[in-house]
Amino acid sequence: MRVPTTRVIVAFVAVVVFASSAELLAVGGDKAMYVGGTVSLPEKAEGVLSTASPERVSFTAKQRGVAPLEIPYTSITGLEYGQKAGRRVAVAVMISPLALFSKKRNHYLTISYKDAADKEQAGVFELGKDIVRTTLKVLEVRSGKKLEYQDDEARKSGMAGSK
Repeated sequence: MRVPTTRVIVAFVAVVVFASSAELLAVGGDKAMYVGGTVSLPEKAEGVLSTASPERVSFTAKQRGVAPLEIPYTSITGLEYGQKAGRRVAVAVMISPLALFSKKRNHYLTISYKDAADKEQAGVFELGKDIVRTTLKVLEVRSGKKLEYQDDEARKSGMAGSK
């Protein structure tokens, strides 16, 4: 039996680290991440998307020096929800080949709104799995805008609790 060389071990570790990098970048279950849009926030800024206020939704990045984004519910012009499914490759490599068949869903919310200068703006947020249902329903109710689904997969999931 041949003993693995240092190069083989280093290569294996590199593959595991590379494969797990996507998993490590996933947003936490109760957090949100600004993915992009017309809003002046740094992309991939992780933070808290709060619907606690009866007047506005706010996103507060955990990075220092980044001003919170506040969007009055009355200025929201559209809400869109979609999902992206991916495989848990890192988990499969580290734990079990059976884990290769498990899926990880990323949940994306696009908020379109008019800013104080009456210009159309949009922000795309990745939502953690623990806040999806509540966030979508509160935004729909408080803004008075019907949530649109990007695809049938998002609609079938019933994450928003409405059809």
